[in-house]
Amino acid sequence: MAKRKSMKADACPVARSLDAIGERWCLLVVRDAFDGARRFGDFQRRLGVARNILADRLRVLVEEGVLAVQPAADGTAYQEYVLTAKGESLFPLIVALRQWGERQLFAEGEAHSQLVDRQSGQALAPMLPRAADGRLLEPADTLVNKLADIP
Repeated sequence: MAKRKSMKADACPVARSLDAIGERWCLLVVRDAFDGARRFGDFQRRLGVARNILADRLRVLVEEGVLAVQPAADGTAYQEYVLTAKGESLFPLIVALRQWGERQLFAEGEAHSQLVDRQSGQALAPMLPRAADGRLLEPADTLVNKLADIP
């Protein structure tokens, strides 16, 4: 298998983000961490991924500071993986991916999971990009502004 090129030094934030967490198993681990998975066995059962691949993805997420390892809350010898503040900041990304998938990848009436507000039981409002003044933005309303290196 060919080794992929690192994008850690790329000037594009999307490229760096994908380098850090863009592999599908990483994003699914993060999704399951939001859903309450904490132990290796929890992730393995939910995802059905090979143990070596899961171990590698958990290692990457810990190295990136998305997850932290801590002793199990129940006092057993197990360790748990918990989302850090950096990991929790991925929540809007996971919601946006989920909503895109609901709209684009399921046929009308096809069964799928849905994220709802725990308090109201209602589906979340669509995540849409907005300007600082609250206006909805379309792709044509935006441009990439390259920032110079700060001395």
